[in-house]
Amino acid sequence: MSQVEERLAKLGHKVPDPGTPKFNYLGAVRTGNLVFVAGHGPRREDGEYAYRGKVGQDIDVDTARKAAELVILNCLGSLKQEIGDLDRVTRIVKLLGMVNCGPDFVEQSIVINGASDLLVAGFGDAGKHARSAVGMSSLPMGISVEIEMIVEVRGS
Repeated sequence: MSQVEERLAKLGHKVPDPGTPKFNYLGAVRTGNLVFVAGHGPRREDGEYAYRGKVGQDIDVDTARKAAELVILNCLGSLKQEIGDLDRVTRIVKLLGMVNCGPDFVEQSIVINGASDLLVAGFGDAGKHARSAVGMSSLPMGISVEIEMIVEVRGS
């Protein structure tokens, strides 16, 4: 287990095995020292999606933050599958956090902080990243949060 995974485990989190995507895409693609992690949702280990619905209507902000934590753990699972060891990460470069919400909802940043805070807890300063947090009128399968990221890694 990597040091990153050990730090996350102490907080009660586990990086899951992402399995195979259900559709025609890859969970992560590496080019040079950058890894582009596809948009992930709050998928549980049984393969079903949790936290469905619109944030601010069906789901409150605190619950949506938990969804963002689950989503980023799923992203880390695909990243680990691609690079083998999360300790090879030199920097979390960029996050795009998408929140399924109505037009009057304005707390997207608070929701995506669930993911950002977990990355900093796991990676320390290397987990600090540039970020966008945006509202969407809908997301696939009615999920509440989707996140994609760009990560810099060392070695080949």
